[in-house]
Amino acid sequence: MRDEKRPAVEQFASMPQKYRLVRSEPGRERSIVRLDGYDVAFGGEALVVCAGPCSVESEEQIDETAQAVVKCGAAVLRGGAFKPRTSPYAFQGLGESALKMLRAAADREGLAVVTEVLDVRHVELVAEYADMLQIGARNMQNFSLLREAGESGKPVLLKRGLAATVDEWLMAAEYIVLTGNERVVLCERGVRSFDSATRNLLDLAVIPLLHQITHLPVIVDPSHGTGIARLVEPMALAAIAAGADGLLVEVHPEPHSAASDGAQSLRPSEFAKLMRSLPELAAASGRTAGPGAFLPA
Repeated sequence: MRDEKRPAVEQFASMPQKYRLVRSEPGRERSIVRLDGYDVAFGGEALVVCAGPCSVESEEQIDETAQAVVKCGAAVLRGGAFKPRTSPYAFQGLGESALKMLRAAADREGLAVVTEVLDVRHVELVAEYADMLQIGARNMQNFSLLREAGESGKPVLLKRGLAATVDEWLMAAEYIVLTGNERVVLCERGVRSFDSATRNLLDLAVIPLLHQITHLPVIVDPSHGTGIARLVEPMALAAIAAGADGLLVEVHPEPHSAASDGAQSLRPSEFAKLMRSLPELAAASGRTAGPGAFLPA
């Protein structure tokens, strides 16, 4: 009920409003998130494909992967240096040495770098090597980390939480944008369900939904979304058909020996097959395949 004693403007300002900064509004154009120094623009006409291993394991491994993905048209090299693992005894990543290897491999191939940051104490370190900071599913509501990542000034890739609603996800994005950093890209990576047939339930309906209610770019991670390598390509193509602005795909030269997430990682030949399918589908969706040299069909 309206309080007649308070000015209308004051009453409006005190009303709780969801995601004031990331919501779509009439007349507002969709945001395009660019990576400094690269021809990479999330949300633009061209699709952006980020690819690489779950974890950086060695210089040889990340170099081989970088060479493979850039030949196929990937624009951003992904790889984990700090890994959040359910078990404290599982491989946790190689830390700064992995960041150095990731940066060197990317520079040799002219790729940008996206990698996950787990802790507010590591934001400055990771930002030194990465062109884009990833906030993983387990940290989507780590509000101190969201603020610190935003204040770094780097573009931020914000993954959806393991069981997060769309509202919760967008409110997490709001924490980042509230720092003054508007360069946020949302990443759908599946949510938990009652069915264990796949690792997660990849929510492709969220792509057109987000395009209606927020101005932020949206990409999809079909690797975590399914947990099964043979499902990555069909779900990646479905994501593009649904309007995704890009993909985040796990690629490993030897998935069977990967330190983490081998079951959902594509071999370079499998990634090449996926990338050959993208130009035609992108064109049908009114997009282009991306800035990289995509393999011909």
